[in-house]
Amino acid sequence: MTDLMGTRVGCAMTGSFCTFKAVFEAWRALKSMGAELTPILSFNAAGVDTRFYPAAQTRHILEEITGRAPLTALNQVEPIGPKKLLDALVVAPCTGNTLAKLANGVADTPVTLAAKSHLRNGRPLVIAVSSNDALSQNARSIGQLLSMKHVYFVPFGQDDAMGKPCSLVAEFDLIPETVAAALTERQIQPLLR
Repeated sequence: MTDLMGTRVGCAMTGSFCTFKAVFEAWRALKSMGAELTPILSFNAAGVDTRFYPAAQTRHILEEITGRAPLTALNQVEPIGPKKLLDALVVAPCTGNTLAKLANGVADTPVTLAAKSHLRNGRPLVIAVSSNDALSQNARSIGQLLSMKHVYFVPFGQDDAMGKPCSLVAEFDLIPETVAAALTERQIQPLLR
């Protein structure tokens, strides 16, 4: 098991609600490895009730795992960069919308502003993609992000090649391994599963 004792990791979630259960398990795994977790939620992840989780339950579970109330506003995440609050930031799940914003420098949600603020310090941003259009419209965003310095991807693959041929989902159980590698400026391989 990888030792992440004392490593400050941002746990940023966006609205791929069907993956939340697997992502919560990844946060629990990071916590068990000694990481100090800071939860961050996009506006939608923080406020939209879905058939998977009511918004209040999402916030409660995340606070229970991390021991901290989630950051859900722009002014709460802005200090991440200037104060160097994180050693690594993980965006999981990362929707196609968030991929596009990150690839184009748009920082208008707590997650995208946290990423922008964090990257200014040259520290790793780890992306765990979950998007139904990742192999169509958002393929360009993935390509842009793959070429960016300090950006790393959790290995991913098609989750339903016949039913949803453009969909990609990260292997969320590989988040801890990806974080450990990213902290040494290394992308774990193989990336495509």
